[in-house]
Amino acid sequence: MTVAYPRKFQNVLGARDILKRVVCDREIHLITLNRYRYSEQRSCKDLTELIEQLNGQPQQLVRDLSHHISDEARHAMWLTDLLAEVGADIGTPTGSSYINEFERLLDREQQDPVQDLEDFVISSLAAINVTEKRGCEYFSAHIHALKQAPQTEENIKIRETIEKILPEEVGHVRWGNRWLGELARKSPENQQKVQQAKRKYTAIEQAAFESGMDITLGAELRRVANLVEVANTMPLWQRPQYLMERLPQTLLAPELQFTRIQAAQRAWQRDPQTFIEKFVPMFLNGIQGTENNRKKTTV
Repeated sequence: MTVAYPRKFQNVLGARDILKRVVCDREIHLITLNRYRYSEQRSCKDLTELIEQLNGQPQQLVRDLSHHISDEARHAMWLTDLLAEVGADIGTPTGSSYINEFERLLDREQQDPVQDLEDFVISSLAAINVTEKRGCEYFSAHIHALKQAPQTEENIKIRETIEKILPEEVGHVRWGNRWLGELARKSPENQQKVQQAKRKYTAIEQAAFESGMDITLGAELRRVANLVEVANTMPLWQRPQYLMERLPQTLLAPELQFTRIQAAQRAWQRDPQTFIEKFVPMFLNGIQGTENNRKKTTV
C-alpha cells in the first residue's frame, strides 16, 4: 500500500528548516509550543466526538481511540505544565488555525456512520493518520533543532517534554497504518477506498498546513489552488458542491487578513528595521522568493 508523507511548505521549507528558525526566537518558540498544547487538547474533543458517532462499533477501534484520547490528554497536560513553568501563555492561540482549517475542508456531508459504517471508519482513520504523521515530523524536527540550539535550562526542559511525547505519537501513526492496512486487505474494493481516502486527506492536510503558514501576498489564490487539488481527489459528482460551499471563505479568508495585521504589528513593534528589511520583502515575494534570494546570497 502507498505510504503518504507530509510535503514541505510550498515545496521549499521542510520541518527542520522551520524549527531551526523557531527555536532561535523565544517568543515564536513559546507560541509554537502553545499551538502544540492546543492541538493535543483539541484532539481529545474531536476523538471523543468520533467515538460517540461510532456508537460502540467496531469495538476494538473504540478501545484504540479511547487509549488515543488518554495519550493526547497526557500530552496536553505535559505541555500545559511546561508552558506554565516558563511563564508562557496557555490561552487559545490567535491567528490562522490549522485545526479549524482542516475541519473546514473535511467532506463531512458525504459521510454517514449509520448508512455506511465501514466507509466512515476508513475516512476517519485516514484523516487522523495524516495529521499524526505531520505531528511526528514536527516533533522530531523540534527535538533535532533543540539539540543544535544553546543548551539552556529552558531548552532542555522543552526538549525533554517533546521527547516524551514523540514515541506515543509514532505509536498513533502505527496503529492507524495497521487499521488502514487491515481494512484494505478485506477486498480489492476496500483497497481502492483506502488509497482514495489517503490521497484525499493528504491533500486536505497539506492545504490546512499551508493555510496556517502562508500569510504572504497571493495566499488567497494559493488557498483556492489547494482547494481545487482537494476537490480533484473526489468523484466528479461531489466536486461542485464541495467547491461551492468552501470557495467564498477560501477566497475572502477573513482570518488570514487578521493574521497578517497581527504579524505586521508584532514585527514592527519588535524591530522596525527588520520589519522593513525582512518582513515586507517576505510578504511581497512569498516564502519561495525569499528562500531563493537567501540561497543566492550564500553561494
